[in-house]
Amino acid sequence: MYRVLVIEDKPGEADRLRQMISEYGEDRDLEFQVVWARTAVELPEERRAFDLIFMDIGLPGINGMEAAEMLRTFDSETPLIFVTDLAQYAVKGYQVDALDFIIKPVQYYDFALRMDRAMRFVKRNDRGRLSIMTREGIRIFSLSDLVYVDVLDHNLNYHLAGGETLSLRGSLSKVGGELLSQDFVRISVSCLVNMAHIQSVQRDAVRVSNGDVLYFSRPKRKAALTRITDYLGGSF
Repeated sequence: MYRVLVIEDKPGEADRLRQMISEYGEDRDLEFQVVWARTAVELPEERRAFDLIFMDIGLPGINGMEAAEMLRTFDSETPLIFVTDLAQYAVKGYQVDALDFIIKPVQYYDFALRMDRAMRFVKRNDRGRLSIMTREGIRIFSLSDLVYVDVLDHNLNYHLAGGETLSLRGSLSKVGGELLSQDFVRISVSCLVNMAHIQSVQRDAVRVSNGDVLYFSRPKRKAALTRITDYLGGSF
């Protein structure tokens, strides 16, 4: 299921977009969950990640362009489509990495063409990013920037390239399945490592790109070394 956020102050326009999203899903055999926000002020309060955002520019209070600039301060990944009758904003929209523009009144044929493009983008990046809720709010980042994840005192810690660590309450079981289907390996019951960030492998530990040394647990060592060897194409 793909989650779509529609930010539109006119209920009729929002309903029209919802209907077209539903029709598109039926045509393409895709499932969508649509969330509607009436104003851009509601955007920072929405704590769940979305796969795609439709936003009107001519919103009351904070307009769509200002909201997009605010969005990009904490989310540089989610594709954004402006739905507007203000065509003169098209060039400025690329400053906030808008994927596309749809000019009102929206017609289904035009909408479907743009949705095809958007869904190609969404599917290409679907498994390449992660969204988590930290104490400071939602964070969305590329999996390629995630060096490793570990658990300490019931805190789930995401260690990112560049030295930043994001922490939240949780367990590895909540994210392990998703990460292990990517290029991550479990080296202990409390640590998953992105194999792309492994710089050296020792008998009992790996050194990763941020300089940390992470130790195998005895029960996980053999399977972890086999997986790392297959990934790196070497032998230890």
